[in-house]
Amino acid sequence: MRTIYLAGGCYWGVEKYIASLRGVTETEVGFANGNTEHPTYEQVKHENTGHAETVRVVYDEQALPLPALLKLFFRIIDPLSVDRQGHDVGHQYRTGIYWSDPADEAVVREALAGLEKQTGQPLAVEALPLRHFYPAEEYHQKYLDKNPGGYCHVPWEMIRWAQSIDPAAEADK
Repeated sequence: MRTIYLAGGCYWGVEKYIASLRGVTETEVGFANGNTEHPTYEQVKHENTGHAETVRVVYDEQALPLPALLKLFFRIIDPLSVDRQGHDVGHQYRTGIYWSDPADEAVVREALAGLEKQTGQPLAVEALPLRHFYPAEEYHQKYLDKNPGGYCHVPWEMIRWAQSIDPAAEADK
């Protein structure tokens, strides 16, 4: 199993979408690469903690290689938007990819270079080593499973689509 950390706005929708992909074995929402140790959701929301709402993704690289996972992640973010995804605005809603394995850096940078070529514009997606990750409070974990009508900036049709595809084959398209 491999682990990567993905920030794409409000972590509730990102977590639900990513967890729906075949090959993803575990997800956990939390806060990455900020300046405050063990922040609470309220601190991240109202104080200048520097953290990004992030999803820790554990995946089976044989079923879902990292380049495919990143291509599928790119489908639910606006990679050009600074500190905003959907209706969520603030530095904690920035987009980012954070790795704990240095070998993933080249894969991440190659995927982002391909996306930048595709968009023809500079991206606003952070690509950094993970400095730290703090899990969010329990009520945020699997939030949209616990609250099916809860807020989600990721379109529900994308989540349903993610549940029905072969992710590795779909990413090749």
